[in-house]
Formats: sequence, structure tokens, C-alpha cells
Amino acid sequence: MKLTCSAEYSSNSCFGIAGGIWHQSMHMAPEYAAHGQFSVKSDVFSFGVLVLEILSGQRNICFRKGEYVGNLLSYTWTNWREGRALNLIDPILRESAELADDILTRFIHIALLCVQENGADRPTMGQVALMLSSCSLDLPVPSAPAYSVHSDVSLEISLKECSNEA
Repeated sequence: MKLTCSAEYSSNSCFGIAGGIWHQSMHMAPEYAAHGQFSVKSDVFSFGVLVLEILSGQRNICFRKGEYVGNLLSYTWTNWREGRALNLIDPILRESAELADDILTRFIHIALLCVQENGADRPTMGQVALMLSSCSLDLPVPSAPAYSVHSDVSLEISLKECSNEA
């Protein structure tokens, strides 16, 4: 795996090719990264990643929490499935934001809906706005997010990005 950074882009725009798949800071929807297919759901994916980055206080591609080093989507998904979604929240945000745990959990839930592997399963931004504005609206169960499986390639990308930041 070779990572390349262009001088005209920030360090968040490093990319590489692995097994025919393009990786660009893992904000890019998988259907666009792999096949160049873009839709309104591609932006929804990026929005979901950004929400998780804000809640965690860390970048997706170089996420660290205790002994865990990898990507934010994998960490979030694992903790969500195990009923420990609030492990994601940055302690500084948790102390200062004065948001109830159920609201933070709802934000994580909505973000997970946005980063689902299959673009057709993702909500539209209009639906996301409605979900964020109405706590009485029931949310569907999310499926696994893109980039959530720790293949050797995704782990190698994460570790190289992390070592570049050290």
C-alpha cells in the first residue's frame, strides 16, 4: 500500500490504492471511492463521518481510544452493537455540552444511519434534519458502516496515518 499526498491538498487528502480501491481519508462514500458513483447519499455519508468526528474529537482514519488504534467507524460500530455507544464521546464534550446521554446516543445513531455501507440504506439530508429536530421520531436500526471491517489494508492505512502524525 502506498499513500500519496498532493501538495495542493491538506494532510486529510492523502490517498492510496489497495486492491483496486481508492481510499481518501475515509470521508468519501464507498460507492464513490470504488466506482466513481456519486449521489445525494454520498454527501450524507460524509456528514455522518463528520458528526462522529465531532462527537469523538478525533479523525476517522487515525482514531485512538485506550489500546484501540484504527478507524472511527469500526470503533463506533463495535461499541454500538455492544450497547456501549457513549464510549465514543470525547470526555471534554461530555463535560461541557451538558447534553443528556439519550441525546448523544441519538446523534450517534443518526450518524451510523448516514455511514451505512449501502448508499440506498442511508437517509437523505432532509430525513437527517427531521431526525435531528424530532426526538419523538423512531429511528431505524442501522446496518454496518462502510470501512468497518479491519482488513490488513485498512489497518495498514490507519497505522501509517497515525505514525505520520506522531
